[in-house]
Amino acid sequence: MGNSSSSRVEGKGTIKLKFTSGKVVTLKDVLHVPDIRKNLVSGPLLSQKGFKLVFESNKFVLTKGGMYVGKGYLADGLFKLNVMVANAMNKNNISAYIADSFDLWHARLGHVNSRSLHRMMNLGLIPKLDFDVKSKCEVCVESKFARHTYKIVQGRTSALLDLIHTDICDFKSLPTRGGKNYFITFIDNCSKYCYVYLIKSKDEALGILKIYKAEVENQLGRKIKAIRSDRGGEYESDAFAEFCAIHGIIHQTTAPFAPQQNGVAERKNKTLKDMMNSMLNSSGLPHNLWGEALLTANHILNRIPYKKTNKSPYEIWRGRLPTYKTLKVWGCLAKVLIPIPKRTKLGPKTVDCIFIGLANHSAAYRFLVIKSENSNVHINTIIESNEAEFFEGILPYKDKETSSKKRGYDESQNKSPKLSVKDQDMEPRKSKRTKISKDFGPDFISYLTEEEPRTYSEAMRSPEAPYWKEAIDSEIQSISQNNTWELVDLPPGSKPISCKQAFRRKLRANGSIDKYKARLVAKGYRQKEELDYFDTYSPVSRITSIRMLIAIAAIYNMDIHQMDVKTAFLNGELDEEIYMEQPEGFVVKNQENKVCKLVKSLYGLKQAPKQWHEKFDHAMLSHGFKINECDKCVYYKEMKNSCVLVCLYVDDMLIIGTSKDAINSTKKLLSSMFDMKDLGQADVILGIKVKRSDEGYVLTQSHYIEKILQWFNQMDCKLAVTPFDANCNL
Repeated sequence: MGNSSSSRVEGKGTIKLKFTSGKVVTLKDVLHVPDIRKNLVSGPLLSQKGFKLVFESNKFVLTKGGMYVGKGYLADGLFKLNVMVANAMNKNNISAYIADSFDLWHARLGHVNSRSLHRMMNLGLIPKLDFDVKSKCEVCVESKFARHTYKIVQGRTSALLDLIHTDICDFKSLPTRGGKNYFITFIDNCSKYCYVYLIKSKDEALGILKIYKAEVENQLGRKIKAIRSDRGGEYESDAFAEFCAIHGIIHQTTAPFAPQQNGVAERKNKTLKDMMNSMLNSSGLPHNLWGEALLTANHILNRIPYKKTNKSPYEIWRGRLPTYKTLKVWGCLAKVLIPIPKRTKLGPKTVDCIFIGLANHSAAYRFLVIKSENSNVHINTIIESNEAEFFEGILPYKDKETSSKKRGYDESQNKSPKLSVKDQDMEPRKSKRTKISKDFGPDFISYLTEEEPRTYSEAMRSPEAPYWKEAIDSEIQSISQNNTWELVDLPPGSKPISCKQAFRRKLRANGSIDKYKARLVAKGYRQKEELDYFDTYSPVSRITSIRMLIAIAAIYNMDIHQMDVKTAFLNGELDEEIYMEQPEGFVVKNQENKVCKLVKSLYGLKQAPKQWHEKFDHAMLSHGFKINECDKCVYYKEMKNSCVLVCLYVDDMLIIGTSKDAINSTKKLLSSMFDMKDLGQADVILGIKVKRSDEGYVLTQSHYIEKILQWFNQMDCKLAVTPFDANCNL
């Protein structure tokens, strides 16, 4: 260390740094030294891994391959990274969080044994983790009994539902929150896929069997052939025997005092109870939640691969690999979003909950509410939701056990980043605003009488303030629906750019006002290169390419249609981390100190044209279009009996097709991805008027010539038949 002293290294692992930009940097072979009060990252080592650090006065920017990663600022003689953190190594001074550790996945998977974890790593189901095979988990030692080996009487069957093992386990001494005293299992012998049901009494066994039979036979398209159980009274009843006989199910029972003959069910019950006990002990939750822990344990075990097949019961049963992205540490803290109907205007938007499992037949989690300031959501109730932030390093009930006082939670230090399913392909968000032309009535015509306002204050003081206010509200609504920004606290060392409203009056041909238009523009001229932006280029189609495409359309008698992208630049996704002041007149109450973190592009930003082109380029390529090698803004797609070409010039595009069906399908595709305006057959493109005739297409600029003549008061000048010397012999 710097003072010539030494400190002990307690461990080595993998660290993930999630910057406020949303980018994640993974650091491997990180040393854990508890004596060091700050988490240190080596700049030279980052440089060796291809990262570039640009320093400017009291801040720096981190990039890789020309792409923005994150930034930091100078504090107490060190440059501090702007990162979001959770599960910190050193909670006194947090700047990183531990991810993908052996202990974390061991907890997520309900304290499953290390051999199963090692097998899942080899199969690529979970990340590769460093761990000692001989290491022991204290919770597992305390919670799991010694395993008893049961002799297997019959091997694994070759087909699903050929043999079903079932058993009932007794927990009547401690009912669940819903008053359930038992659980019954149904295990398929071929796949080992297990169903677990919580029941109040053993006489419900037949009713549960009917439910299980109806579901699995309908889902798999097969029939249950045999069921094996012990000689319990619930299985020996006349009603149970009659049901099996009617449906042609052979009911096999074990010999007296020979439970090993139904060893599959006996072992499953033992494994379920061990995992359930480990989850309860590790979380510190009350034992009356054993039912929730048991169902979660079964969900996990169905997704653990077996040694002999290297396949999980879920994979054999469903025919596809399971996902492990929904797994969370059972009993951890979660901030759950309150639904809008139950949300109040003031106060927190979330409630503090405990994660207790996954909802049945629903893409939602189950939570136990432990803290709520909302009168519509009560403490100690169970809710289901898929909108939550998890803090897997915090176990509130476990902390309660080890402390005489309830510990508080520092949300700013333990906030976990929301998991992206960047693996999912999200459809681009688009404005749902309906464009309605402004009509002032036949008896009211507005004419341009004064200059357009330059600021928001001027617009609100003008006689036309109601119309400007309507235009501004429409613009802000469009931006809000597009999720252009999110309100956040300004990170230290960062400086927000400002913004302004640009106002324009759209005029009719007779000079009257058609509509009032407002556009929110970021002051991009204050951006600094390599700090707030990197590349700004945006290719556009050449005028020669447009003329060539029109010529091709004339030769092959193809239709030309035209479309316009509304608020094109707002569709671009930002890679850089840019903060902006809240727009004047639209500062959120009680959040005046927050700033807008731009998620998507805004007019005025240096990189807005580039980000829009990348967005459009990716959208076209992902739907089968190819890029022309001569012009990167010309796309083409070959279909069965037709072909379609798309030419893009910023936000204007020409669609040329051999058939109307091809053109219409392309229009439908573009409208599903972006907010588009269909202009029909091409009329004017880049000041060139396009008119179709029987012989092809005619290109003129007569309207442009007339406008120039009007500017110079030359409309009455002498007409010339041709623009060249009439005496020339051609």
